[in-house]
Amino acid sequence: MTTLPRYQVAGLGNALLDALITIDDDAILQEMGLNRGLMHPVDHQAWQDAFTKLQHFGAQVQSGGSCANTIATLGLLGLETIYCGQVGDDQQGHLYAKAMTEACGRHALHFSRELNTGKCLSIISKRDAERTMLTDLGAAVALPGLGSFGDDVRQSAMLHITGYLMLGEPMASRAMEAVAIANQQEIPVSVDVADPFVVATVRDAMWRLVEEFADIVFLNAEEARALTGQGPEQAIQTVGRICDTVVLKLGSRGSLVKYRDELHTIAVHPTVALDTTGAGDAFAAGFLYGRTLGWDARRSGDLGSRVASLAVGQVGAVVRDRAALAAAVQACLAANP
Repeated sequence: MTTLPRYQVAGLGNALLDALITIDDDAILQEMGLNRGLMHPVDHQAWQDAFTKLQHFGAQVQSGGSCANTIATLGLLGLETIYCGQVGDDQQGHLYAKAMTEACGRHALHFSRELNTGKCLSIISKRDAERTMLTDLGAAVALPGLGSFGDDVRQSAMLHITGYLMLGEPMASRAMEAVAIANQQEIPVSVDVADPFVVATVRDAMWRLVEEFADIVFLNAEEARALTGQGPEQAIQTVGRICDTVVLKLGSRGSLVKYRDELHTIAVHPTVALDTTGAGDAFAAGFLYGRTLGWDARRSGDLGSRVASLAVGQVGAVVRDRAALAAAVQACLAANP
């Protein structure tokens, strides 16, 4: 008798609390010494000082981190999902856990008593949705072990991780431990390459991860060039020779999806952009939802595009409107019978 997986997708990532603040006037960025559109690494105190200075604009606080965004969206789409990462045993960490529980019904978070919750302050310029970020990694990059999450992976139909884990220890080891479990159980592995900086920093490790373990790979044009040295059309063929499915996101030009010998062009679903935070994470969620349910690559890509459009049309990376997500699924099915 075959036992059905308990979870459809398990995710391991760097758990960062997102604080999202929209500003009307970019002058305050210069006043604070911030370079518009860039990510600024800071410590806990500097992050708190910046948040205190800006919170009168109004802040949305949500669970974040690339993998968590995808897993939360999958949970809100209706899949059985579980997410592992580390937060601090503090107010922010418990807010994070609450948000993941609301999205997925559960979590596999570790709580550190020594480190503060990692967090990202996204300052969003109202005129064009550009993000300027301050990031304190805190407990997010210091997960001491997988613990019971190893068993969660064994009870899952798919493992999803992101390239950010490969930037250093101990997270690179945690990623490879989870991947090894999935490999032993013949569970497909989905990898979101995550950032061209990541690829440039750990290219050999990233290539090994993709070549030896990944079944599904998500990347954008800049990440594809960093990984392969090629333009999008050539890169998708190169990566497609070593793994089953490659999703190459091209921003306003849509995306390309290669599944074995098939190559599909996926159109965007236009919207008024309020915040580009997590658009790629949302696309991955829509795509993985479809693939998990046995949809073909084209239909899965179209749902990815629809969910990404919903994410861009709001402030925040995770679309928490279950009705809007359900409508996106129905529209996708109608358009791709």
